[in-house]
Amino acid sequence: MSGAERIAISTRELVKQFKTRAGTVTAVDSVTLQVRRGETYGLIGPDGAGKTTTTRVILGLLKRTGGESEVLGYDSMRDTYQIRDRVGYIAQQFSLPPDLTVMENMRFFADIQGVSARRQKTRIPELLEFAGLTPFTKRLAGRLSGGMKKKLALACSLVHEPEVVLLDEPTLGVDPVSRREFWNLLGNLRAEKGLTIFVCTPYMDEAERCNWVGLLYEGRLVAQDTPDAIKQMVPGRLLEFVPSPFLPAKERVSEIEGVLEVQTYGIMLHVFVDDPERRRREIEDALRTAEIAWEGMREIEPRMEEAFISLIGRQSA
Repeated sequence: MSGAERIAISTRELVKQFKTRAGTVTAVDSVTLQVRRGETYGLIGPDGAGKTTTTRVILGLLKRTGGESEVLGYDSMRDTYQIRDRVGYIAQQFSLPPDLTVMENMRFFADIQGVSARRQKTRIPELLEFAGLTPFTKRLAGRLSGGMKKKLALACSLVHEPEVVLLDEPTLGVDPVSRREFWNLLGNLRAEKGLTIFVCTPYMDEAERCNWVGLLYEGRLVAQDTPDAIKQMVPGRLLEFVPSPFLPAKERVSEIEGVLEVQTYGIMLHVFVDDPERRRREIEDALRTAEIAWEGMREIEPRMEEAFISLIGRQSA
């Protein structure tokens, strides 16, 4: 397999702009990325970052303004039918017919994708078993839990045996247990079937489950690499503690030499420092002098969320 054949999804200087009454809005700004076959690529970012627009342009559902985009070597604008036959897609607002049962939904989407009746007899039971939905084939989709609806949507998107699946915020609004179960299904798909997965999510913790991550902010890729490599992009080492009062502590700590960055994390301060042992003593002395209480000061490993906030801050600066 050549280098080009190993690439499932690619964009080069991809741009998407929308015309509004106020002028032109750039939703996707010169995005270049590659997704290798058989890997899980996570496009991570907050609401409004441009994740959904990027996905829709890649699929050919929106016309790009500039640049290039391909899926399995097919151009997103020119070869939409070839892409549709080879790709599964769950939109952010993916809607299952609520008055159809689980089995009827599976057959409905199989018919849309042109799966033969003969193939459906084996393919549909396989997917229902895979998704843990076999006991619920006669239940109306509208009466499924949020997590079960997501699993059924995934099963429907796989019914025509695609090579690539694109998922736009598939776990949004789903409870933590169902989110974990859904990601376990995705991991099994990649491991057992070699499926290429492109997933958009606002949840930073889900980035840890991806082989490769792109951090998108205001339409631009801030960084892309493996999760571990991105977390190593943050400066220094990380101290965490709970101060009281909060704002005076943040202001005081920010003034200390060797403090590289201060982030807010709920009721805690996350402080990046050059030397954790030395700066911890200095931070404690400074808080004590200012009559600011604290508890639980400790060194922790940076997570994707801290890395993302740090990278955004540096880009804005």
